[in-house]
Amino acid sequence: MTASEPGGRQVPHSEIASEPTEATASESAGRPGISRRGLIGWALGSGVAGIAVGAGGAAAVGATAGASGGSAVADEYAFEGVHQAGITTRVQDHLHFASFDMMPRASREDLMSLLQDWSYAASRLTKGLDVSASGAVDGSPEAPPDDTGEAQGLTAAGLTITFGLGPSLFLAEGDRFGIADRRPSVLADLPGFVGDALDAAYTGGDLCIQACADDPQVAVHAVRNLSRIAFGRARLRWSQLGFGRTSRTSADQQTPRNLFGYKDGTANILADDAKALAEHVWVGEKDEPAWMAGGSYLVARKIAMLVETWDRLRLAEQDRTIGRAKGSGAPLSGGGEMTEPVFHGHAIDENAHVRLAHPTLNDGIRILRRGYNYVDGNNDLGRLDAGLFFLSYQRSPEQFVTLQKRLSTDLMSEYIRHIGSGIWAIPPGAEKGSYVGAGLFA
Repeated sequence: MTASEPGGRQVPHSEIASEPTEATASESAGRPGISRRGLIGWALGSGVAGIAVGAGGAAAVGATAGASGGSAVADEYAFEGVHQAGITTRVQDHLHFASFDMMPRASREDLMSLLQDWSYAASRLTKGLDVSASGAVDGSPEAPPDDTGEAQGLTAAGLTITFGLGPSLFLAEGDRFGIADRRPSVLADLPGFVGDALDAAYTGGDLCIQACADDPQVAVHAVRNLSRIAFGRARLRWSQLGFGRTSRTSADQQTPRNLFGYKDGTANILADDAKALAEHVWVGEKDEPAWMAGGSYLVARKIAMLVETWDRLRLAEQDRTIGRAKGSGAPLSGGGEMTEPVFHGHAIDENAHVRLAHPTLNDGIRILRRGYNYVDGNNDLGRLDAGLFFLSYQRSPEQFVTLQKRLSTDLMSEYIRHIGSGIWAIPPGAEKGSYVGAGLFA
């Protein structure tokens, strides 16, 4: 039997380290009073997830038939690896994104222990296990259970959990975390852009968690339990649910559509394009600082879409705004969806979205997109509070800044508003026996 890596190679089960059963885990680490950080050495160092690393550090363990043409879709992705999972991993259908601030009196030790505890919990949750070895409902009846229990009976559903560190974490008053001198020079709050209408309720954060899964309850369960673990050390600043992916990272995934009805992410960087990933997504060995090698930088933007206004536009005007045909996704210069747009001539407006964002007109700059649709009920005007939760990964934030400035004359700007924003350094993946962010404290 085999399991599929995101890059497409079939991994023999003989290459996959066996995992202790829940009974063994409990016998090894389940003594009353042992904390999660006391379990970290067992969880990450005993081979519990010693899985062959695939593209993006997210090797698949076990496969189930997916909705995309019956192709094999991984039900489990390894938490450990060269890179954090949830970046090049095949884009799942649901998202729960959360931003956190460290508590005012939290110390360096609190930050380190939180990242350790989160890594331990994530290594279990991504395998479909309870958040700790003591179980969700089998603990003392006189104390709250470790796990909230709403994912009992569900599979891992392709869950990935990705952790990030915001610029404010490094700039804490008095350098109370002792990491100011280790801040990447490129990690700073994004500049203001034309058309920004940012709401502090959806902006910034010391830490972030991106939980993606093919079952929304699995993603929500992950963030809920990680939030509980953070109690006393960090608190939730804001969060966002997303559905209906608006990008792809695998060639066998169909290009999805955003809430304007257009195919989105046609030219996205794919997981098997190692050259493009090395050039545009992963922080290199020679980049600074050294502890970020193998990591990336995440930009999140909450973009409200004025769908009622958009829906009253003539189809021809919608196509002109995007630069593609709504039905086929083909560029207006001709061909099919995957045909490269031709920008000389007048087929594609000079301010069409596809033109302004295209690498050939931006010195070859590319980013890896991983966005989701959202609908948060309705606003005070009785209109849908809906839009795009944009997520992009890049080797340097400057890639996003350059592209966003280029989009200042985008025809689509009339129909969208950027209302939330954040940027985080995404450390490399956790090695066995370690945790995400360990290099920062080395």
